[in-house]
Amino acid sequence: MGEPRIPGAEIEEAVEWRHHLHANPELAFEEHGTSDFIARKLSEWGYSVKTGYGKTGVVGSLQRGTSSRAIGIRADIDALPILEYSGVPYASKTSGRMHACGHDGHVAMALAAARAASRFQFDGSVHFIFQPAEESEGGGRAMVEDGLFRDFAMDDIYAMHNWPGLDLGRCVARDDEMMAAFGTFEIKVRGRGAHGAMPHEGADPIVAASQIVSGLQTIASRNVSPLQSAVVSATQIHGGDAWNVIPEEVVIRGTTRWFDEDVGRKIAERIGGLATSVATGFGCTADVDHTARYPATINNPDCARFVRELGARVNGIEVVDALPSMAAEDFAFMLREIPGCYFWLGARKDGSNPGLHSAYFDFNDKLLPLGADMWVSLVEERLRAA
Repeated sequence: MGEPRIPGAEIEEAVEWRHHLHANPELAFEEHGTSDFIARKLSEWGYSVKTGYGKTGVVGSLQRGTSSRAIGIRADIDALPILEYSGVPYASKTSGRMHACGHDGHVAMALAAARAASRFQFDGSVHFIFQPAEESEGGGRAMVEDGLFRDFAMDDIYAMHNWPGLDLGRCVARDDEMMAAFGTFEIKVRGRGAHGAMPHEGADPIVAASQIVSGLQTIASRNVSPLQSAVVSATQIHGGDAWNVIPEEVVIRGTTRWFDEDVGRKIAERIGGLATSVATGFGCTADVDHTARYPATINNPDCARFVRELGARVNGIEVVDALPSMAAEDFAFMLREIPGCYFWLGARKDGSNPGLHSAYFDFNDKLLPLGADMWVSLVEERLRAA
């Protein structure tokens, strides 16, 4: 398994696909051009292609031999609403949209592997799943709700993500916890407006909101055990229009993260209780909404062990350990349905190495052959012909 599974000319072509996708980014549930591109390629290589799962999702299936064994390989396809500053020749052609998370690379790696897998014999079925709307909009959940696993029986499923914080080719596949659960909150603090020179005549929602934001930081430090993980981050504050007017309302928005479901419930409960009581103390009111968006990404230990053992045999891959991430991933919805593993492949660049979701980010093309080889090897091993 040490030799590359994919010819160099095909890797070069996959890099061209990646650059094309990078230049033409599409946001959640709007990935029509991307989906068409993927479906055309899969059809060329003999895959049975079905579309429409999660609106713009694509599933390419290939069956060989007589075994009922079946696996899934998932790649996310959506871009982010970010103005690109990478300066690469193939930068986004659409202002305010870019592939700042490397999903263009994920698609190219999966397509290169699908092309290679179409040429060799295995025993069973492989389903290449191209999922829309991973970035906060729950495309994984939408595909499941649209019957992904009803229509495509799978024994296990796998997904990878490029990871700029790891050296190129390093592989992390943890047992159990991999990525955190994810929630959002909005707090509307309503007071009584007044002239900025006469604050005593009003009930200042800006002062109340400031105290609420400070208080939110005590949830992780004083309401959750220090042996458990929790994050509460206020990321937006909106209120007021004039230099000399105290407004009627201030809106606070932010994100929450956790692994243990009891911790998630505690966070939501304390945001509501704290915001309401603090607002009341300042003569204001607070309307609080907390929404749990994604569950935690929890790997099946057997599948994770398989990925680690496989990675140790693939040329250019080095298996290492790392702590889980408090970022979130909607592959979690698929892992709730069937066993599987979500893993990272290191993508660190020499010199400047912008992180995920940076306006300067660009997928490291040196990872493409490693990731594609990993997928091909996974198909070969998991569906090994007798």
